Amino acid sequence: MKLVLFLNMGGATNLKDCELFLNNMFNDPYILDIKNKFLRAFVAFLISKMRVNSMRENYRKIGGKSPLNSISASLCEKLNSKQDEFLFDFVNLYVPPFAIEVLQKYKFNIDDEIILFPLYPHHSKTTVVSSLDVLNKAIKNLNIKAKISNIDVFFTNEIYNAMIKKHILLQKNNFKNAKTLIFSAHSLPISVIKKGDLYEEQVKSHIDILSKTLSPYFDDIVLAYQSKLGPVKWLEPNIKDILQSLKSEALIYPISFCIDCSETIFELELEYRKISAKDYKVVACPNDSDEFIEFILSFLKA
Repeated sequence: MKLVLFLNMGGATNLKDCELFLNNMFNDPYILDIKNKFLRAFVAFLISKMRVNSMRENYRKIGGKSPLNSISASLCEKLNSKQDEFLFDFVNLYVPPFAIEVLQKYKFNIDDEIILFPLYPHHSKTTVVSSLDVLNKAIKNLNIKAKISNIDVFFTNEIYNAMIKKHILLQKNNFKNAKTLIFSAHSLPISVIKKGDLYEEQVKSHIDILSKTLSPYFDDIVLAYQSKLGPVKWLEPNIKDILQSLKSEALIYPISFCIDCSETIFELELEYRKISAKDYKVVACPNDSDEFIEFILSFLKA
């Protein structure tokens, strides 16, 4: 058996799990860099209590749940139906399905392989490293005897980038007045980058790669960052500032996400639209598209 586990932060599938998500996220040492675990747990509890009501209100505006789990399940189902070399499943860090419960679904022997596939195109300790750490600990705790391998970040992959170009240009055909292309990436605190995190460098490299083939179709291609929290300095420019000064209609591509989630369907589709100077269209994440499935299978077999 070759079990491929997609790794993601996850999204709450009901309003009750919003607090669970927040508490687990801010209790993650890769997210909240407080060495003392008891102090970190206390701070996580306080932040969760302060933010949970606004998170629930935002979730109500998108139907009371994140689409991430249902899309991830559909992606796995499609991949499992198309081939029999790999078995696909998914794990969330902060809400179910958690690593332990997913791994316990399977019986492993020493000849089996578990392939850990973080669904993040760019490397960051807050995403890739955190995900792999949680899974490796769960595998060790369950005393699983199988070969473990990790899938590396894939922002330079030609098939992946051809898919992005195709999805953007399909939307360009439907939104013909879009003269600006905004690549929106999830922001990170500058303090994380200063400690050597590769995220900003890789996002910028990715934009450079994509711009080479997409620049003939747009007057302007811009990188912006979304989802800033708290008073500390985060990566800039903030997408709010970009949208407030927008001179033409635009397409937004969520470059750091593989599966649509609250950041894409609430923040980009609803929240930021309120302050944008011009209309825009959000391009869907790769999700369970045929092109993403083609990329995944080709990447695993390379």
